[in-house]
Amino acid sequence: MPYDPPPDLATLSLDAIAELAAARKLPPLDQWQPQTISDSLMTIRADGRWFHDGGEIRRPAMIRAFSSLLRRDGDGQHWLVTPFEQQSITVEDAAFIATDVARSGDALTFRLNTDDVVVAGPDHPLIARGTADLPAIYLAVRHGTEARINRSTWLQLVDLADADLAVTSQGARFSLVPA
Repeated sequence: MPYDPPPDLATLSLDAIAELAAARKLPPLDQWQPQTISDSLMTIRADGRWFHDGGEIRRPAMIRAFSSLLRRDGDGQHWLVTPFEQQSITVEDAAFIATDVARSGDALTFRLNTDDVVVAGPDHPLIARGTADLPAIYLAVRHGTEARINRSTWLQLVDLADADLAVTSQGARFSLVPA
């Protein structure tokens, strides 16, 4: 089955974006408690590339499928989860990269490197880390995972920010400057 990437975020209404997000059928990871634990031999590099046993995974459909099985535990360990097994996966920085942002009404919508669409807000906060000179902004995605905001998307956010370098989305305010 061919994969059609979603349209440009800037051309969509918030309702259309919500429909896109709802249309993605994700597995119920929060309901799965597998007993078997192993190592996937997979790594997600800081630049968003996926590797298995040293070789790069180049098929976007495979990356998209694997990304739907990701969760991060309270200790920061990332896992690929199925109903029967969970496999550790090394993540150098964040599991996803936010590659675009668009404002629609009171909402900021982000497109990830997996073509997932996430609307920032109370359930998906923006988190500023790093220093004021070298900030790193992250977006909470799902099941404890995060997306790092890439440089061009960060510059888009700065254009949308107020004088205090903060943005609002769905009634929540987020500083773009680390505390």
